[in-house]
Amino acid sequence: MINKVLRVLVALPGILFVVMGLRWLVDPTGAASGLGMELLDGIGRSTQIADLAVFFLAMGMMILVGLITSQRHWFHVPALMLLGAAIFRVLAWLLHDAALAGQLIGVELVVACLLLFGASRLSTRE
Repeated sequence: MINKVLRVLVALPGILFVVMGLRWLVDPTGAASGLGMELLDGIGRSTQIADLAVFFLAMGMMILVGLITSQRHWFHVPALMLLGAAIFRVLAWLLHDAALAGQLIGVELVVACLLLFGASRLSTRE
């Protein structure tokens, strides 16, 4: 029973990340606004849309593949990406006068921990 609940809890961010990635492709202005940023112009817009779409799509797909295959390494990669994002947000605040995005850092840390816990509980194979 606990593993079924855990599967649902792990699936939710996976689905959300896929939706967020697709939103970058169909509604980049709304996707940017949802993350507290403006849509850039020119090559910057191309980079912003492509990089953020693949970031979210890749994380979401890896989580869902991990749930389907029960292979723990599929959970480790998006957890590492989220931990990296949280660390780099703190560094942006410390080194580059960015606003401290405490809520976003909190979400990234919670989801990363959920994925690492899911990897230990839901995986039957390496």
